[in-house]
Amino acid sequence: LFFAVCAFTLLSFEQEKEAAAASLLSEHPLFPPMIWPADNRPNDMRIALGEKLFFDPILSRDSSVACGHCHFPDNAFSDTIALSIGFHGRSGMRNAPPLQNLAWRHNFFHDGGIRKLELQVFAPLFDSAEMAFQPIELEERLNRHPTYPKQFQQAYGRDPDFFGLVRALAAFERSLISPESDFDRWLSGEESALSEKAKRGMALFYSQQTACGSCHSGIFLSDDRFYNNGLANGNEDVGRYRITRLATDSAKFRTPSLRQLRLTAPYMHDGSLASLEEVIEHYDRGGGEDPLKDKRIRPLNLTEGEKDELLAFLKVL
Repeated sequence: LFFAVCAFTLLSFEQEKEAAAASLLSEHPLFPPMIWPADNRPNDMRIALGEKLFFDPILSRDSSVACGHCHFPDNAFSDTIALSIGFHGRSGMRNAPPLQNLAWRHNFFHDGGIRKLELQVFAPLFDSAEMAFQPIELEERLNRHPTYPKQFQQAYGRDPDFFGLVRALAAFERSLISPESDFDRWLSGEESALSEKAKRGMALFYSQQTACGSCHSGIFLSDDRFYNNGLANGNEDVGRYRITRLATDSAKFRTPSLRQLRLTAPYMHDGSLASLEEVIEHYDRGGGEDPLKDKRIRPLNLTEGEKDELLAFLKVL
């Protein structure tokens, strides 16, 4: 009975820690409950370990590049340049996306090639243009570190290895939740949260004329699906085709969330559009000449006033 009581007490304590962490991470009033993997339940030690690893260049081959070098907190954890610079000054393949609200995402990367956050972490660690490390060498380095062995034991009950590494990073990334926006406050009934100009822009955004809301839908302003938006791409990036090998998926990319949009320039999968004004112009002229672009990408014939109203709405997201 004594051991049973001790076990129950320990279990209750662990559940309380998880509940406290989950409560802390799910404070946005309009977001659905957060779902965590059974093998990576949240607690403060796991999130703290992941945060430390995220900003530590020890994870790169020459200890020069950290995750945080391409995902800046002040920019919704996105980069400020079109293509990030990694190991030995090498340029990445695509624009570094913002890392917010990943706990509710069903696929990762611009082409949706990974369907679990813990697996996503492997790509930047081993990519020759990003951190360019080797698994055994990285584990050995972490085990020689003065504090990581203790932190891994506290967080996952084991010495530093890839089981704990990818889960700690994923735990931290799931904790990155966008704050309540002016648009959220308007949705909650605060009529004065949006200016009249932003309201007119919202009407345009959700109108049949622009059809922006047909892809940028739901509370996260993304349907998590893949489209060819007619963007001219000098890099000849085939997008979703790399994953499915279906010709119809050529140059299709995941619909990005528009939350904290004004902080995440430059835009598009290749970072080729420097401002929101350029994004609006791209869609207003109907994109490029790609024959596979989505049928909704067509000239919009917006007036300068309408473009200004649409911009005002995008800035409150």
